[in-house]
Amino acid sequence: MRGSLMCLAMMLSTVCQAAPQIQIPYAFGVLNQRSLQATAAYWNPILNFVSMRSGVPLELHIGRTANETTDRAVAGQLDFTYTNHLFTPKRDRLGWRVLARQDTPGIRGQIVVLDSSPIQTVQALDEKRVAFANPYGVTGYYLPIDLLVRAGVKVVPVFSGNQEASMGQLESGQVAAAGVNHQVMADFAQRRQLKYRVLAESETYFDLAVMASPRISVADGEKVRQAFINMARDPEGLNILKQAAQSLNLPLVRGFVSADDRDYNNYRRFFKQTQVLVNE
Repeated sequence: MRGSLMCLAMMLSTVCQAAPQIQIPYAFGVLNQRSLQATAAYWNPILNFVSMRSGVPLELHIGRTANETTDRAVAGQLDFTYTNHLFTPKRDRLGWRVLARQDTPGIRGQIVVLDSSPIQTVQALDEKRVAFANPYGVTGYYLPIDLLVRAGVKVVPVFSGNQEASMGQLESGQVAAAGVNHQVMADFAQRRQLKYRVLAESETYFDLAVMASPRISVADGEKVRQAFINMARDPEGLNILKQAAQSLNLPLVRGFVSADDRDYNNYRRFFKQTQVLVNE
């Protein structure tokens, strides 16, 4: 009997030792530019691929609004994030590091009106309702409002929650104009067959960055970086990027390229020079 018990104990010990350890996925936050459903349809397949290729499990996390997603990053509730909200002076000191960015020519903040609008100049927007994504947005708030401040124009801000919601308010005539990311605006307009005009726009900034929390090891960060930047060169990865683009009716596939913190220095310069009150 005693021998049987020892044998059973040894067997259980062997089973326990052989059981694989399940790693809890890292929380990967994505900034709210579109609806939650559209963001999930685009990003879930990408993160599944990156998790598989890197061996670093990632799980999509999205707040109800861009403010909430950013607040989660600041509070340390996210491990990785896709954003450009962490370059204000206070958030920059948190130590998040840039790994990669989408392979695009860059993004600009714009002030846009419907093509049918009688408004022809920024000055004509004085005291009018203008839609912005949220008070944290770079292209969806800070850059457009900075253009207005420099022009001496005061508007009534209407915060919609995300970029495409602002564009929807513009389309429906609820606001006179919208402050937008030029790339998201172009994608939205193409999908909705919407004609619009640009009254003013900023200089070009690099697209949103894939970033790692300071508590993520350099080794894991590098694995994630390599999986992202090699995605478009991998047949399976390229197919996933094509499907992701199709989910948003994007005309081009957008892969990823390596990036580092220096690529985002013009964001930092902007926040040091702007006259707009920075919500940190």
